[in-house]
Amino acid sequence: MDKLTLLSGNANRPLASAICRHLGIHDGEAEVFQFSNENIFVKINENIRGHDVFIIQPFSTPVNTSIVELLIMIDACKRASARRITAVIPYYAYGRSDKKDQPRVPITARLIADCISVAGASRVLTMDLHAGQIQGFFNIPVDELSALHILARYWLEKRIPNLTVLATDTGYAKKGRNFAELLDAPLAIVEKRRRSNDGRPEALGIIGSVQGRNVLIVDDEIDTASSIIRAMQLVKKEGARDLYASAVHGVLSGPAIQRLQEAEFKEIVLTDTIPLPPEKHLSKITVLSVAKLFADAIEHIYRGTSVSELFRWERE
Repeated sequence: MDKLTLLSGNANRPLASAICRHLGIHDGEAEVFQFSNENIFVKINENIRGHDVFIIQPFSTPVNTSIVELLIMIDACKRASARRITAVIPYYAYGRSDKKDQPRVPITARLIADCISVAGASRVLTMDLHAGQIQGFFNIPVDELSALHILARYWLEKRIPNLTVLATDTGYAKKGRNFAELLDAPLAIVEKRRRSNDGRPEALGIIGSVQGRNVLIVDDEIDTASSIIRAMQLVKKEGARDLYASAVHGVLSGPAIQRLQEAEFKEIVLTDTIPLPPEKHLSKITVLSVAKLFADAIEHIYRGTSVSELFRWERE
């Protein structure tokens, strides 16, 4: 793998380093920083001519800076004569802006996809998109990995009795059903609607039974934690017993940490697609690594073998 180079922006360097360790390669040498005027500067400090370059950069806080860093890094690699450039985006922000559901609003998820393609990326490797149709916004190949089997294996080892999986809304019902099947547990769904642009949902009720059951609330991401807290309140009202929560992406913006600290969850499990800073570490939060899964996918792409083989998983 002497023609494989893995570079990282500033969004999640620990994850990039972990991926390199799994691949048995050194971290790529690149400078990525801002001048005092907030202009971003990138310089690749090693020869990548003819190399297969993978750039690790989730769109995590500061989101817009992370996006621009990725675009500039792609451009720098293209101008350094990289053979192929893969944008590895563990978390794809603006995923909720995936359709024109109001007058005079943008489809920002499509705009970002266009920017990545125009910058010079050859393909995209990502994980658990908020909406599956985002793959179709790209004119280059997109491989979407899923962390559901990593999360499911962890919860299986916990052996929680009388467990029901609860999807936070009907939009997550399909993935929630897949997750419930992996755990051999029944599925319940929160019925809700969003009435305004501030993102606050109105929960209407629960489809399914949770009375007397231990409940694992699942979603693709925890942002402000409003959805998962409202789901928690609903199931407690319906007579649920012990409560747990699980999500792939821990955005944890605004009041999320305070809300989760005060919530009645026994454990909250996330992955490291987005780095968790020290001030957001809670004793009830467990973080699982997706580094090996990304490393395996990168090796498959580099060697030209099927990435779909990584989706095969059987419950032990």
